[in-house]
Parts: sequence; structure tokens; C-alpha cells
Amino acid sequence: FSSVTSVLNMSIFKDQFVLEDLIKELKKKSAALSFGPLQSNGHISVQGSFPAIMLLRDFLLLKAKSLSEKDEREESKSRQRSKKRLQQHGLTTETSNFVRDADGEKQVVVLDTDIYHYVKRFFPRTLLVNGDVVISDITDGDVTTVYIENAGSRSDAGQVLRVKEKIENQSIKLHNTLRKERIYFEGRIRDEKWRYERVCKSLKRYYPSVLITAYDTHIDVIGNPSEVFEFTKEV
Repeated sequence: FSSVTSVLNMSIFKDQFVLEDLIKELKKKSAALSFGPLQSNGHISVQGSFPAIMLLRDFLLLKAKSLSEKDEREESKSRQRSKKRLQQHGLTTETSNFVRDADGEKQVVVLDTDIYHYVKRFFPRTLLVNGDVVISDITDGDVTTVYIENAGSRSDAGQVLRVKEKIENQSIKLHNTLRKERIYFEGRIRDEKWRYERVCKSLKRYYPSVLITAYDTHIDVIGNPSEVFEFTKEV
């Protein structure tokens, strides 16, 4: 969990910002990240911890959202001017009404899949919500996207935001403390795989805070570094 690398496509901002100045702003806001050189096509590589990368992503999404809202306001003004001209000529026009969620009614958190599974197993209260909030998730390999939405009749954007912050805070704490070891089954027959799984289950009671996940090709062992080390050594 120490470091990940992402390639950002900053070209979408080039019509509104001087990209070099925007990159300087990103570096100032994300001192924990390491930025590569800005390429001519607007791409730039960023390296750092998963939570820091996700904070940068959220910041860029807000930037993009502000541009989108600005375009929508300008488009709305243009439609109003067109409608006024049509009305002056004795014509009427119907406009489509776009229903959008109010800010905060739907929130998204992107987590490392292993950390998400660890939260579900050992910190279920983090994902425990009342009937007014619904949590769903989609896992795509190493990344799990968690959706938090308001399901109640009375909208409470603050409640949805509080659930998001609770999940984010818990994941950041675990990101800084967890370690993963992988026991591979490469070249082993079915009986040997079964024996590994049986040994892991028998040792699990001595390591109650270790998460063990068995796959066809390997077993993942996740927990604090000392317990993971001792567990895998005993296995």
C-alpha cells in the first residue's frame, strides 16, 4: 500500500487554465505527491499514496465540475435570450427540465479493494447507516468504488457527507497501518492448496485481526505488519 502511480490527462483544462500554472497549484496543494514533467499532449504522471492520489482526484473533479456549471449557466442564459426573442415574435418554445441531485445527496469514495474488505470484516459500523442512506459498491480489481446516496423522503445532504467522511477517515487510518502478504499456489496440486487453506483456518483463531482471503492462485493475508509476518511464517 506504499505507493501508486497515476497518469493525469490535463488537456481538458487547457481552454480555461494555463496548464503550467494549474500544475503549480496542484503541487502546492498535494505536497505529498511527486509530479513528473508535463507532456505536450497534456499528460502528467503523479506518484504517491493511494489516499493522496484520491484527494487530488477529488480536487480535479471539483475543478471540472465548476467548469461544467459555468458552461451550463452560459448555456441557460443563451436559451433564455433565444426564448425571449421567440416570444417577441409571438412564438413559444418548450425547454427540457433536467433534474439533478442537490450537492451532497450522492457521494462517491474510491478505495483500495483490500482495505474495503478489511473495513467490512473488522469495522462494519463504518458502513452501518440508517434507512435514509443507502451504500452500494462496485469492485473492479484492486479498486472498489463506494456509492453513498440519500434514500429518505427528506433530503439530508449533510448525513450523506458524514458517512463519506467516516469511510474516508477509516480507510486512511488502515492505509497507514496495514500490510499484505501473498502466499502463491504456483506449481502446487489441489491437495496442497487445500492443505494451505486448512492450515490458514486453523491458525486464524490465534490472529483474530488478520484477514485471510483465498483465491484459486493464492491466499492474501492482510493485517498489521507484525501479525502478518508471524502468521505467514507459521503457515
